[in-house]
Amino acid sequence: MLRITELRLPLNHADDALRPAIVKRLGIADADLKGFKVYKRSHDARKKHAMLFIYTVDCELRDESAVLARFEGDRHIVGSPDTSYRFVDHAPADFYAAGRPRPLVVGFGPCGIFAALILAQMGLKPIVLERGKEVRERTKDTWGLWRKRVLEPESNVQFGEGGAGTFSDGKLYSQISDPRFLTRKVLTEFVKAGAPEEILFVNKPHIGTFRLVSMVEKMRADIKALGGEIRFQQRVTDVLIEDGAIRGVTLASGEELRADHLVLALGHSARDTFAMLHERGVYMEAKPFSVGFRIEHPQSIIDRARFGPNAGNPLLGAADYKLVHHAKNGRSVYSFCMCPGGTVVAATSEPNRVVTNGMSQYSRNERNANAGIVVGITPQDYVIDRESTGPVCPLDGIAFQRIWESRAFELGGCTYDAPGQLVGDFIKAQASNEFGIVMPSYKPGVHLTDLATSLPSYAIEAIREALPAFDKQIKGFAMNDAVLTGVETRTSSPLRITRGKNCQSLNVRGLYPAGEGAGYAGGIMSAGVDGIEVAEALARSMLQ
Repeated sequence: MLRITELRLPLNHADDALRPAIVKRLGIADADLKGFKVYKRSHDARKKHAMLFIYTVDCELRDESAVLARFEGDRHIVGSPDTSYRFVDHAPADFYAAGRPRPLVVGFGPCGIFAALILAQMGLKPIVLERGKEVRERTKDTWGLWRKRVLEPESNVQFGEGGAGTFSDGKLYSQISDPRFLTRKVLTEFVKAGAPEEILFVNKPHIGTFRLVSMVEKMRADIKALGGEIRFQQRVTDVLIEDGAIRGVTLASGEELRADHLVLALGHSARDTFAMLHERGVYMEAKPFSVGFRIEHPQSIIDRARFGPNAGNPLLGAADYKLVHHAKNGRSVYSFCMCPGGTVVAATSEPNRVVTNGMSQYSRNERNANAGIVVGITPQDYVIDRESTGPVCPLDGIAFQRIWESRAFELGGCTYDAPGQLVGDFIKAQASNEFGIVMPSYKPGVHLTDLATSLPSYAIEAIREALPAFDKQIKGFAMNDAVLTGVETRTSSPLRITRGKNCQSLNVRGLYPAGEGAGYAGGIMSAGVDGIEVAEALARSMLQ
């Protein structure tokens, strides 16, 4: 196979225009092109009146070697790389005949799902322990908070089958280095589970919550069919460590499970589990994350700013954005988890706290665009008492999050309503009294107030400076009626359960910290890839 990159065609090109474009680019006869497949498609919006699609295409030719020789030195015409996935090993049929313990996977979000799936595909029959409920029951509980202000601490946006990514935009792209094409393995498994095939080639694929629900169920069924076991509502309350090695776990029910290999695929909100691990001496360290607000605009404003006269073209869909501003006080402000045509959702997992996040369906056809506008903070910011001179505890970031989530609950009226403010009023440092043309999407509701005390003063100052700067990049971004909703505190894990090159904990053999909660991923794709890599490391330890 031969690969062509940077093949450009007009936005509204004919359906059959790609083949003649390939033939022309390669300078071959049509009969010499035996077939082709689109590997990637993106768009170039720099010239809004002449937007282009940019293709990467894999071609099957009658005489591939002759064409490659003719284009030697052209970096846009090369041999297609091998993107197929290869397992590191497979367990023999009698592997468990001697009664050895099966590997445990704690957590069944994207990382845990892929760790369990890869282990199952290698014949290692993992046991998955998920503290929350099956995805459909979990969905009902999540709607209970959104519609009735009833929070289920063990079944919500953060906890349950599918993890936090289930109630998100379902973004399937990442900026991680991927020399082994493990993202391709993730996407391929998603397509097998029912995702549209377009996610294999569009530049920024997404799925949306409704489709993710059925896909998660299908992947669960695949794991079970391969001998894996999924146990829901099984919260791990303790880990058994002997002579510096993992030996099992204790569940909230009191049951003990023996294990010599344990994948910790925790979400970033498993705060009680982090505290238990810290108490047991598992090495971890504080890490940076970000805090801020959700901002909402009419999606039409974003579409016009990004696509110009092509706004509304169904081939482009709803526009997104990515913004960064370096404030005078030294803080970086940036857009995070942008959800075109989506909604802002209640994402707390603890009583009497308010947390926001963003979500979109596959159609991305809701009226508003939303994104996190967040400020980077460091572990030194976690210590509220500036007179403290001691080292930062790995759990200090959690305490920091809780302070501002509790404050948001109070500012929202202590009903799980979120505190909100119009952008114009926020910039002017005055409280908001009524909504304008932008109606917030957060449920159960938004209570207008003054957000000045909802985050540290340095964060408020930096965001106030950033919003007008962002308006210079996207006209209308700082419009008076755009709505800020607080607070966004769970952008990533505030700690890292540090591991070595073998993916095991630095001081507990057989313990494999993985995914977003352990500080090694940020989003569905990177979490899935990390789950694969950790499963491979575990399999090498067990089988080789």
